[in-house]
Amino acid sequence: MADTFDPEAMVARFRDRARAVRARGLPPVEGAERQRFREQAQLDYQDFAMLGDARAELVDGILTLRVDLRPHPDPSGPSDT
Repeated sequence: MADTFDPEAMVARFRDRARAVRARGLPPVEGAERQRFREQAQLDYQDFAMLGDARAELVDGILTLRVDLRPHPDPSGPSDT
Protein backbone atom coordinates (compact mmCIF):
# COMPACT_ATOMS: atom_id res chain seq x y z
CA MET A 1 0.00 0.00 0.00
CA ALA A 2 2.83 2.43 0.83
CA ASP A 3 4.02 2.28 -2.80
CA THR A 4 0.77 3.76 -4.15
CA PHE A 5 -0.38 5.81 -1.16
CA ASP A 6 -0.24 9.59 -1.58
CA PRO A 7 -0.43 11.29 1.83
CA GLU A 8 -0.94 14.74 0.31
CA ALA A 9 -3.90 13.45 -1.70
CA MET A 10 -5.37 12.04 1.52
CA VAL A 11 -5.02 15.41 3.24
CA ALA A 12 -6.68 17.08 0.24
CA ARG A 13 -9.61 14.65 0.54
CA PHE A 14 -10.06 15.68 4.17
CA ARG A 15 -10.08 19.35 3.11
CA ASP A 16 -12.77 18.48 0.54
CA ARG A 17 -14.79 16.65 3.20
CA ALA A 18 -14.59 19.63 5.55
CA ARG A 19 -15.91 21.93 2.79
CA ALA A 20 -18.69 19.44 2.02
CA VAL A 21 -19.80 19.31 5.66
CA ARG A 22 -19.91 23.12 5.78
CA ALA A 23 -21.92 23.30 2.56
CA ARG A 24 -24.51 20.63 3.32
CA GLY A 25 -27.90 21.74 4.51
CA LEU A 26 -29.88 20.53 7.46
CA PRO A 27 -32.40 17.78 6.78
CA PRO A 28 -36.06 18.48 7.49
CA VAL A 29 -35.95 17.44 11.15
CA GLU A 30 -36.94 19.41 14.23
CA GLY A 31 -36.26 19.63 17.92
CA ALA A 32 -33.66 17.46 19.60
CA GLU A 33 -32.95 15.54 16.39
CA ARG A 34 -32.04 18.78 14.61
CA GLN A 35 -29.71 19.79 17.44
CA ARG A 36 -27.99 16.38 17.37
CA PHE A 37 -27.52 16.71 13.61
CA ARG A 38 -25.96 20.18 14.04
CA GLU A 39 -23.63 18.98 16.78
CA GLN A 40 -22.50 16.00 14.69
CA ALA A 41 -21.93 18.24 11.66
CA GLN A 42 -19.76 20.56 13.79
CA LEU A 43 -17.69 17.62 15.05
CA ASP A 44 -17.36 16.22 11.52
CA TYR A 45 -16.21 19.61 10.24
CA GLN A 46 -13.73 20.03 13.09
CA ASP A 47 -12.19 16.58 12.55
CA PHE A 48 -12.03 16.85 8.75
CA ALA A 49 -10.66 20.41 8.89
CA MET A 50 -7.91 19.46 11.35
CA LEU A 51 -6.77 16.57 9.19
CA GLY A 52 -7.14 18.76 6.10
CA ASP A 53 -4.66 21.22 7.65
CA ALA A 54 -2.16 18.49 8.50
CA ARG A 55 1.29 18.13 7.06
CA ALA A 56 1.65 14.51 6.03
CA GLU A 57 4.85 12.52 5.79
CA LEU A 58 5.28 8.87 4.87
CA VAL A 59 8.65 7.45 5.88
CA ASP A 60 9.49 3.75 5.90
CA GLY A 61 5.80 2.84 5.84
CA ILE A 62 4.88 5.07 8.79
CA LEU A 63 2.41 7.87 8.15
CA THR A 64 2.92 10.92 10.35
CA LEU A 65 0.40 13.74 10.41
CA ARG A 66 1.47 17.01 12.01
CA VAL A 67 -1.36 19.31 13.00
CA ASP A 68 -0.57 22.73 14.47
CA LEU A 69 -3.28 23.39 17.06
CA ARG A 70 -1.75 26.61 18.34
CA PRO A 71 -4.09 29.61 18.01
CA HIS A 72 -3.45 31.79 15.01
CA PRO A 73 -3.33 35.56 15.48
CA ASP A 74 -6.61 37.31 14.66
CA PRO A 75 -6.09 39.01 11.28
CA SER A 76 -8.58 41.74 12.27
CA GLY A 77 -6.83 42.39 15.58
CA PRO A 78 -4.36 45.16 16.42
CA SER A 79 -1.37 45.52 14.16
CA ASP A 80 2.23 46.37 15.01
CA THR A 81 2.22 49.52 12.90
